[in-house]
Amino acid sequence: MGAGAATAAATGSGTTVRLPLASAEHERAPAPSPRRVYIETYGCQMNISDGELMAGILERRGYAVAETPGQADVVLVNTCAIREHAERRVLGRVSQLNGLKRDNPDLVIGVTGCMAQRMGDTLLERAPYVDLVMGPDGYRELPERLDALAEPGRRLSVLSLDPAENYEGLEQRRTSRISAWVPIQRGCDHRCTFCIVPYVRGPEKNRRPEEVLAEIRGIAAGGVTEVTLLGQTVNSYARGDWNFARLLAGVACIPGIRRVRFTSPHPNDVTPELVAVMASEPAVCEQLHLPAQSGNNRTLKRMLRRYTVESFLERVEMVREAIPDIALSTDIICAFPGETRSDFEDTLDLLRTVRFDDVYTYRYSPREGTPATRMPAHWFIEDGEAAARLRELIEVARAVQTEINRSEVGRVEEVLVEKEARGPGQMLGRTRRGKVVAFSAPTSLEGAYATVELTGTSGATFTGRRLANGSQPPEPT
Repeated sequence: MGAGAATAAATGSGTTVRLPLASAEHERAPAPSPRRVYIETYGCQMNISDGELMAGILERRGYAVAETPGQADVVLVNTCAIREHAERRVLGRVSQLNGLKRDNPDLVIGVTGCMAQRMGDTLLERAPYVDLVMGPDGYRELPERLDALAEPGRRLSVLSLDPAENYEGLEQRRTSRISAWVPIQRGCDHRCTFCIVPYVRGPEKNRRPEEVLAEIRGIAAGGVTEVTLLGQTVNSYARGDWNFARLLAGVACIPGIRRVRFTSPHPNDVTPELVAVMASEPAVCEQLHLPAQSGNNRTLKRMLRRYTVESFLERVEMVREAIPDIALSTDIICAFPGETRSDFEDTLDLLRTVRFDDVYTYRYSPREGTPATRMPAHWFIEDGEAAARLRELIEVARAVQTEINRSEVGRVEEVLVEKEARGPGQMLGRTRRGKVVAFSAPTSLEGAYATVELTGTSGATFTGRRLANGSQPPEPT
C-alpha cells in the first residue's frame, strides 16, 4: 500500500470514501459533493406532480434529493393558493425554516407554486429570508435561477405565465412505485368567481397525446400499474383531433396499465362519449369526482359554474345508468357570498339526493384578485354562521357516507396495496372505487393486488380480510 490516499464523494449517499493510491504524487482533490435539494409540497395532486417535476429537473442537473430540510443546500416549499388557511400554514413553515438558515447562511429557501405566483414580490417583502419566489411556469429554468442566487445578497422572483409551457419533454422524479400522477393539462379557461387557479396557472394548455401515451408506456414498463390523469378541468382536454374520451381510451389500452383514474373533471364536459369509454374500458376505475360546489342555482350562477342543479343531476343519472356501481365524490363550498339559509338547505338536499360516496367540504375563502371578493359587502356571511354551516355540511356528508359504506360491508373487492397501516401487521390499500381498506398482510404485498372481503367500516374507511386468490402486478419489463 502506498502512503497516499485520495478522497472521493459517493454521490448516492453523500458519504466520503477513502481509496488507497499507489503513491502520494497521484493524490487528487476531493470530488465535489452534489448540491442537495429538499422539496416540501402542500396542496392538490397537481402540486404533488409539480414537486416530482422539480425534483426530476434538478436531478438531471446534478442535484441530489435530501431526506430532510436539515440535510439540504436548497429547500423549496411548493405551495397552494386555493385557501387562505393553506397560505398561512406555508408562511409559518417558511418562518420555521429560517431557523436552519441561521445555522447555515448559505441555505437557499425558495417558495414555488400557486401561492408564490399570487403573492409575488410581496412574499419577498414579508419573508426577507426567502431567496426565490417562482410561479408554476418557471420550473424549467429552476437550475439556472438557483445558480444565479450564488451571487451574495441576490434574491429572485420568477412570475411570468407562459401560454405555451406544459413541460413537455421533461420527466418527473416519481416518488411512488405503485401509482403515478400524469399531468395532461395545465391552467384553466373557466372563470369561476371563487377560484384563483386561472390567475396563478394561466390559460388551459394541453399536452400532445403522443407524449402522454409514451410517458405512460414508460411508467407501465417500470412496473407501475395505476395512473391518474391530472388537469384543472381534465375532461375538457383537447389537442388536434383528440378529446379526453379518446385519450382516456388510449391510456386504458396500454399493456401493463391495470387501473386508470382522472381528476378533476368539470360537470359540463361529462359527455356521453366519455361515459361510454368509462363503462367499456376495463382499466378505467368505477370512480368519478364530480365537483358540484353548490346545490342552489342562484349560488351556482354567482359562482359562474355554467350549469344548473338540474343539468348536474342529469349527468349523475347518465353516469349511474351506464355504470351502476360507480362511486361518486364531490366538492362543496358553503357560505359563498349571498348564500341564504334556504340556498344552503338546497345544497344539503343535493347531498341527500345524489348520495355521494365522499364529499370534500369547504367554507368559502376569499382570494384576492378573484371576482367573488368584489361582490357587495352585505352578501358576505358572518364567520360564526359560516362555521356553523360548514359543521352541518360535514355532518350530513358523513352521515350519507357512513350509510353507503355500511351497506357495502361483505363485498369482495380487488385492492391495490399501497403502504403499511397504523395497526401492527396491517396494510392499507384502495379498491377500484377508491375506498380505503386496512387488512392483515405482510409488507411484501406492497404494490401487489389482493382480493379482500370488506368486514367492517369506521364510516370513512374499511377493515378487511384478505382472501386466498389475490394477484400480483406484472414484473417490470
